[in-house]
Amino acid sequence: MGVKEMFNLARVPSILMLGLVYVTYVLIGGVIFWKLEGELGRKDFTQLLLHKQMLLTTYSCLNQEGLEEVAQVVQRASKAGLSLKYNQTTDGFWKFTSSAVFAATVVTTIGYGNMSPTSTVGQIFCVFFALFGIPLNVVVLSRVGKYMLAVERNLSDFLEGKSRRKGCTRFCVHMFCYICGALLFFIMPMLVFQQHEGWTYSEAIYYCFITLSTIGFGDFVADNNPDKDYPDWYSVLIASWIFFGMAWLALLINHSIDILERLNAYLKKGCCGGKTQEESSSAEDNSPETQVEDDNDIKKPPITQ
Repeated sequence: MGVKEMFNLARVPSILMLGLVYVTYVLIGGVIFWKLEGELGRKDFTQLLLHKQMLLTTYSCLNQEGLEEVAQVVQRASKAGLSLKYNQTTDGFWKFTSSAVFAATVVTTIGYGNMSPTSTVGQIFCVFFALFGIPLNVVVLSRVGKYMLAVERNLSDFLEGKSRRKGCTRFCVHMFCYICGALLFFIMPMLVFQQHEGWTYSEAIYYCFITLSTIGFGDFVADNNPDKDYPDWYSVLIASWIFFGMAWLALLINHSIDILERLNAYLKKGCCGGKTQEESSSAEDNSPETQVEDDNDIKKPPITQ
């Protein structure tokens, strides 16, 4: 067995180790969520049963079947974006601005789940709209992310030309861009949501990350409370924030992936040892780029005067 085959076999334990780390990370997260939310969920369930019993006792004319019918009406009204507090009609969720935000959540795969098409035609259209819209969204976000990265690199190269400390300058530029992005896509929206939605700061920052990372639980959704009268610019601001915020967060996640890959390569190098100089030179000779250059040299005709 040659050296090349041995290195190919050496990749298998590293993949298994990476998979083990991934599964362990997920299981640890599950245990923490179980401990944090499990006891609280049981308490909430007990409180709901007590409130249900108090409701049946207070309104003696309401039996179990009537309570279930009232709950179904409230659930349908909530799904339609209607409020039962006042005797007035509203447009519900399907206003033009809310429909535009819903279209944005479809192509970005956020999918809060608070609103969805109910007609057969609407469901079929949603399928084809997402089928072409999701790849388009990926391409556009990739272009915007690359443009942000190009601006960051140009700024870094410009400052490196003015300064002698290149490594420190590049690090400072990265940190400056990260801080500006955090202020623009997390801190400022947090203040806006706290003012217009009535959320706490922790709920608002939680909603910002869950939305921009396309997790989209749907427990907190902006521009979704039927009891509030939102301005017309609010939905446009949310859609713009989602688009550019996703591009910035994707760029940040790509940087994190690059750091993890470099750490993985460093650990593999420390455990398995680096290649010798002869092996690295032979690998360079067998690389596709070198073979292409050799083929070009062979196929190139002699230059005649």
